[in-house]
Amino acid sequence: MTLTSDTRRWLAVLVLCLGQLMIVLDVTVVNVALPQIERDLHFSPATIAWVVNGYLIAFGGLLLLAGRLGDLLGRRLVFSAGLGLFTVASVLCGLAPNAEMLIAARFLQGVGGAAASAMVLGILVTIFREPRQTSRVMGVYSAVASSGGSIGLLVGGALTQLVSWHWVFFVNLPIGVATLALGSVLIPRHRGAGLHHGFDLPGTLLVTAAPSLGIYAILQGADSGWLTARTGLLAGATVALAALFVAVESRVRTPLVPLRIFRSRNVSGANAVRMLFPVGLFGSFFLGALYLQNVLGYAPLRTGIAFLPQSLAIGAVSLFVAGRVVARFGARSTLIAGLLLATGGLALMTQAPVGGSWVADVLPVTLLVGVGAGLVFMPSVTLSMAEAGPADAGVVSGLANVALQIGGALGIAVLFGAAADRTASLRAAGSALPAALDGGYRLGFAIAAGCLAAAIAVAVTVLRPARPVPAALDAAPETGVEPSPLAA
Repeated sequence: MTLTSDTRRWLAVLVLCLGQLMIVLDVTVVNVALPQIERDLHFSPATIAWVVNGYLIAFGGLLLLAGRLGDLLGRRLVFSAGLGLFTVASVLCGLAPNAEMLIAARFLQGVGGAAASAMVLGILVTIFREPRQTSRVMGVYSAVASSGGSIGLLVGGALTQLVSWHWVFFVNLPIGVATLALGSVLIPRHRGAGLHHGFDLPGTLLVTAAPSLGIYAILQGADSGWLTARTGLLAGATVALAALFVAVESRVRTPLVPLRIFRSRNVSGANAVRMLFPVGLFGSFFLGALYLQNVLGYAPLRTGIAFLPQSLAIGAVSLFVAGRVVARFGARSTLIAGLLLATGGLALMTQAPVGGSWVADVLPVTLLVGVGAGLVFMPSVTLSMAEAGPADAGVVSGLANVALQIGGALGIAVLFGAAADRTASLRAAGSALPAALDGGYRLGFAIAAGCLAAAIAVAVTVLRPARPVPAALDAAPETGVEPSPLAA
């Protein structure tokens, strides 16, 4: 059977989103399995966090580098290489006989995940050129990217409780192989600019080191204290590396991250929103999952099922509602409405009681956050990518993913650290363990809601209605180097 051009393109979208879903799931699918992993591989309480941290540092640190390599070497090539490494590393994770091997394999997973994930948006924005089709594609992508976290809780809970923790990694093997096989046929070939145009080695080292060290500083701050000398030195070194990166990029002939892209208020503002929003989203299902298990006594599988309405709401709104709302009211207004709904949901969760119930105290939150997230992700992607020409699609896509990932790392570290400190102080004051845990989680939800309020302020004051990429650029062939509207 001969496939039409339009059918092939939509099948390519599904393949790309399948790869993205596998990578997004891996962030949360592991969290439900951590207690069993800790017991089986004899992790200490201090080292078990590195099962998550190792992945986050490698992933967040390499996204921008991966995005630029896609522009230079070809996006399909980098996507396939990253997905292959991610799949192989997943098998190594499942086979890991000890803690050291598992942490090393998780670093490899992060490297592969960064390479594949950084390519997805850059490829998607070049597959379809008609604005209505592009809106639908962004809706599909947003549904996958935003609902993957809560789906991961369900999948992780089911596999851990019904089989074993090893299968939260082994499940990636058939998905990865199928995605690679289909992608080699369906994803359009992109001939990159080539390394002969020049490769920014100093920028490469700095753009990898700065976010990696920044994420590590955040994680250490939550673990050992925000005001310790160690945390201060790490934070200072991160700022110094970031400043040096900006200085280097402003002087080299072929920068890894062209600073001109930040002239766009929408690129800068949308990425600021994408950094703040995951703090709230992660707060809803990470702290929510802990509240259900540690305060209300839910099992892992039941916890995953409890978040199913959130996944369904995100998917339904992203696929069937967000595009229509954006077409009617614009990306900026839709984004603000979604942030308001999600903020309201988290504000409700700050009142979650010790003797709460899922129907009265959790379900309304999952629906509000789910609908809000469904309205946020699609327009935030649209705003961050709308002014990126083909020459910069890879790095702008990587930047959008970096913002999301760093925001997620920040959310995990800050919210968990604040919740743990509050719980410890309540226990010291004589509170029972459930009440102390509940008090800690409620503080975490309040901080998450505050971050979403800050995202609303950025959206209101910085963002402007999206300016679409000119048709002449949209129609340009994906070969060589094309001009970017951001250069204007």
